[in-house]
Amino acid sequence: MSSIELKKVVKRYGAVDVVHGIDLEIAEGEFVVLLGPSGCGKTTTLRMIAGLEDVSDGELSIGNQVVNAVAPKDRGVAMVFQNYALYPHMTVRQNMEFALRPLRLARSETDRRINETAVLLGLDELLARRPSQLSGGQRQRVAMARALVRTPDVFLFDEPLSNLDAKLRTQVRLEIGKLHKRLGTTIVYVTHDQVEAMTLADKIVIMQDGHIEQTGSPQEVYTRPRNRFVATFIGSPAMNIVPATISDGKLVGDHVSVEIPERFKKRVQAGQKVEFGIRPTEISLLDGAEQATATARVEVTEYLGDEALLDLRIGSQELIAEVPANQCPAEDAEVRLRFNPEALHIFDAETGMSLENQAR
Repeated sequence: MSSIELKKVVKRYGAVDVVHGIDLEIAEGEFVVLLGPSGCGKTTTLRMIAGLEDVSDGELSIGNQVVNAVAPKDRGVAMVFQNYALYPHMTVRQNMEFALRPLRLARSETDRRINETAVLLGLDELLARRPSQLSGGQRQRVAMARALVRTPDVFLFDEPLSNLDAKLRTQVRLEIGKLHKRLGTTIVYVTHDQVEAMTLADKIVIMQDGHIEQTGSPQEVYTRPRNRFVATFIGSPAMNIVPATISDGKLVGDHVSVEIPERFKKRVQAGQKVEFGIRPTEISLLDGAEQATATARVEVTEYLGDEALLDLRIGSQELIAEVPANQCPAEDAEVRLRFNPEALHIFDAETGMSLENQAR
């Protein structure tokens, strides 16, 4: 296992910076997910760790050794790519063996590693098959085995599940999680899928436009988002964002009025323009005489089994609520809503930064 540290790391193509001086520490044995939309710089960052892209500026260390000028084969890392990258004319065993050739191991050691890795990943009965004879999930496991057989200090995964269907994604995701628990190897994993990030990661690094927006545990980034971008990127369905003004101790928006949570009262002032966020699971339907936050019209209902998603219109604002399916109203119905005040997030309207830290 090895730790990884990036200090003011920049990646530049010509005059254009695509990664902007990021700082990141990854502890030995940690499972870290780089998460963000396409074009945010997460894969470029991973490729710099692998040595497939040069570091334009800053310092990158693996295991307390600066590796800016170290060749990829000497960094102690192994990478699993999005497209499997298997040799189609080779069997599973030959694909794994090919990854060991640069190490010049004895035949007995090569066979031992291949056999042990094949058993670990459930490939021992597939060693004689070629990639064309394997399912998508099996091919991805072969790609993982080819990396694992080298016993690297660091595993790098570049969106390894994006080519799989939903069922296989779940299956292989579980296998990756189990693999990490067994081996305890440092893993850096790139994805744009927040479900993968939330279920696998010890630590999530959320990126946008070549910057790190927030680093923390899955629970931290979900419950205490640093800004509006993180708040709306993490969580499915996304957090609802409502423009509002501070007035008489309330957040007042278009046909919406909600009490300001106590923890925010000393950090806002009358007339201030803000945005408040509420997750769909924190919006409930009222059927009694309780004070309602808002009245809405149900535009679309999405049935999900035990739950249903309601696409609601409140004045000019569209919101999503997640409710028990047995409480699902008819489309075009008028419903009364309550927003859980303790679950509200408030952001500065201009900067998008959360007021949560200021309110502590």
